[in-house]
Parts: sequence; structure tokens; C-alpha cells
Amino acid sequence: MVLWSAWYRAVQNLRPACHRSRTYLWLVLALMGMCCRMDLAGVTSFVRVLRLKPAAYPRFLGLFHSKALDLDRLTQGWIRLALALFTPFEAGGRLVLLADGIKAAKEGRKMPGVKSLHQESGSNSKAEYIMGHSLQAVSLLVRGVAGHVAAIPLVSRIHEGLVFTNRDHRTLMDKLVALLRTVAGTCERRILLVADAAYANRSIIQPLAAKGHHLVSRVRNNSVAYFPPEPPSRRGKGRPRIYGDRAVLKDLAKDKDAFHSAPSPVYGESDVMIRYRCLDLLWRPAGRMVRFVLVHHPVRGTIFLLATDLALEPLAIVQLYGYRFKIEIGFRQSIHVLAGYGYHFWMAAMKPLRRGDGNQYLHHATDAYREAVRRKVLAYHRYLQIGCIAQGLLLHLSLNHTTEVWHAFRSWLRTMNPALPPSELVVAHALRSGIPGFFASRLLDPGMKKFLGPFRDTAGALAHGEQVA
Repeated sequence: MVLWSAWYRAVQNLRPACHRSRTYLWLVLALMGMCCRMDLAGVTSFVRVLRLKPAAYPRFLGLFHSKALDLDRLTQGWIRLALALFTPFEAGGRLVLLADGIKAAKEGRKMPGVKSLHQESGSNSKAEYIMGHSLQAVSLLVRGVAGHVAAIPLVSRIHEGLVFTNRDHRTLMDKLVALLRTVAGTCERRILLVADAAYANRSIIQPLAAKGHHLVSRVRNNSVAYFPPEPPSRRGKGRPRIYGDRAVLKDLAKDKDAFHSAPSPVYGESDVMIRYRCLDLLWRPAGRMVRFVLVHHPVRGTIFLLATDLALEPLAIVQLYGYRFKIEIGFRQSIHVLAGYGYHFWMAAMKPLRRGDGNQYLHHATDAYREAVRRKVLAYHRYLQIGCIAQGLLLHLSLNHTTEVWHAFRSWLRTMNPALPPSELVVAHALRSGIPGFFASRLLDPGMKKFLGPFRDTAGALAHGEQVA
């Protein structure tokens, strides 16, 4: 019961996001179902793993569509809870956030926001074009008790597919900046964003810099920067030069004598020596001086990194960008263990989509239809946010209760190492075996037990040898 006790204490902090007690109790059950599900068959798997009656299924659907579950308060409550549960990874006195996009394939023809998407990937398992939702996610980089680093998902939102007004000219980058400002405002801290090359542009750097935030990213191989201009011997006519000589990063990487050697600071690499060169140059997309780190890796080749914070050490920049892959690991666990992107909510009144359709333009639709679309998208976002919270709770048990998780696992994996924090799969397995004891224990308040009475499938639980309170 140690794991369930820690889990339940954390979840109780989310009570202010629910306007009614009954909504909060369904939220607890939804989080339990997502943390412990045995399969990825949507909301149906919640009913099966918790041994509930079929009457609970429409109640779960109602939770995701209910206004009584305030999405903004739920998001803010989870961000504050994550800061309390974990030790944030800091760089230069700033919280380190990871951001990336993900495309969730959807076959539903009556799902708002679904559009034709192109996937750039070298993997044979990914189709080049899919129908689905285009999302962007933000995670918090944290340290475990033993120094293990992980990415805690904070928020994920659909940022493409719907156009409610033709006056909305925001790009994906603009929407991500708005999401980052919400996270930073809730944290009440300055942030350092770590993202891939797609986010190294003016639309990200300038809005972040205006609020005192910074970016660490990769830039493309054909990037060009400029040296600071030489001061003139005497002031002439016209505006002083802003940019000096042109600097092609690919050419600067050829000067081997300008590089320094050091052990690789990237996690998971030992006995690996890298060679790096650090340059502070003017970069037009940023409109300011930025720090470039040119890295020669013996296996991964040459990579060009960028940091808008000139106080960051070159090796710290290399280390931070190495942690960017943590959000990719989080995506994989969310898809294959929690089905955090596995919602299937359809809109009956919607005109069916055809394969290859793009954005859905709604500025000529009726107010009732637009409101129905917004309601459905909010249901998607509530599901996504509950998925982020469920994965964060599993990581909380993994990092902060490592020994207890391995003790409760009582199974076998070929690659298991009890000295390291377990994966979300191991934690979910350990929690699943303790569900009957949790329902029968004193951890649940009498109100929850009374609420569960009409929905608990006692016959099914007894058939499986479970204890029923």
C-alpha cells in the first residue's frame, strides 16, 4: 500500500480543479485507469482494469466533456504539483523545459481537428502521410534522488487543424510561445527552453527574450552568422554597421586547430571524447548576439548548437541538448504504455472528413456548430492533460519510491536493474497488482467507497479472487 498511499496523496492536490465532489471522484478513477490499464482500448480499458460495471463507461465519457472539470485549473494545479514532487533541473538559475511536436494518427472521420499530416522520419514504421492531430507538448526536466534525469510531461495541446476565424494568423510557433508563457507564469520562474532545430527561429527567440527566457537548440548545417563589426577609425556618414564579416558555420567547423577536446557530457556516454568550438556571433533570425557551439562527435558526426544565453558554458550547452531526447522517450512511453494520445471521441453532428483533407475552416459555420466543435476539442485536451498527469504520477513513484516499486513488481524483465529507477511499464504493473487492496483499504475515504458502491462489479472481482470491501 506504500505506492498507492503516495499516489493518492499526490492526486488529492488536484481537487481544486473540480467544481463538484463527484467530478473529482471520477477524475481519481480516470487517473487510476490510465496508470494501470492492461490494454490500450480507450476508455473501455478503464472499466476493465478497475472492475467496474458497464454503467461506468458513459460516466467516464461525461468526465472528459464536463465543464465541472476546469482544464486551466487542472493544468496549473499539475504544474505546481510537479514542482513540489520533483527536483527541477536548473541551468543558469532557470527551469529547463523541453518542447516538441507529435502527430497522433486518428482514423475517425468525425473528429474535429483531424487533417492530413506529413511525417519527416527515417523510420520504416512511419507512413509519410497520415490523418491525425498535430500536437505540441512541454515537459519539465527533473533530477531523481540518485541523479537520474527524466522529463515530466506538463501539458500537451492540439495546435493545428481548426480555423475558427480568418483573422487568426498565429503560427505553430506563436501557439507554442503562448503555451510556454502559461507554464512560466504558473511556475513564476524564468525558463530555459531546449528544443530541436525547428524551433530555432525569430518567432520563438524574440518573444522568449522579451520575458527574460532563453533557448538552447540546434541549427541547420547551412546556417550563416556574422562577426561583430570592427569599430571604425573615425565616424563617417550614415548608420554604423550592425553586422561584420559573414561566418558560414560549415566553414568554421573545418578549422581543426580552433577546437578543444573534452569528455562527452551527454548522458549515457562514457569514455567518449568530443571536440568543440565556441563562438559568440550575430544571428539575424535572433536579431542579437548568440552563442554557437560547433561539436565534432566521433560517432554522431558534426552538430551545430545555439544558445541565446551567453553565460552558458559550451559543455553545459552540449549536455542540455543531449537531454532533449528525454521528451522523445516520454512520447514513446505515453503512446505504448499509457495510451495518452489514444482518445476516440467522435462528434455525431460533424460532416465526415475525407482522406487528404486539410484544416477545417469554421468562420462560416453556425454558432451552435462552432460551440460543439470547441466542446469536443476541450474533451480531447482534458484527456491529454489527464494523460500527462498519469505519466507524471508514474514517474513520481519511479524516481521517489524506486525500492518500493521494484519490491511490488513481482515479475521479470530481461533488462531489469533494481539499482535504477524503473520504467512507467514496471510502475504500472506494480500498481495494477495493488488495486484490490487499495479499494479495500482505509486509504479511501468513506465518501469514495460509498460512491463506488453502485459501479463496482463485485461479482467479477470475487470471480478473480479479489477482496471486496
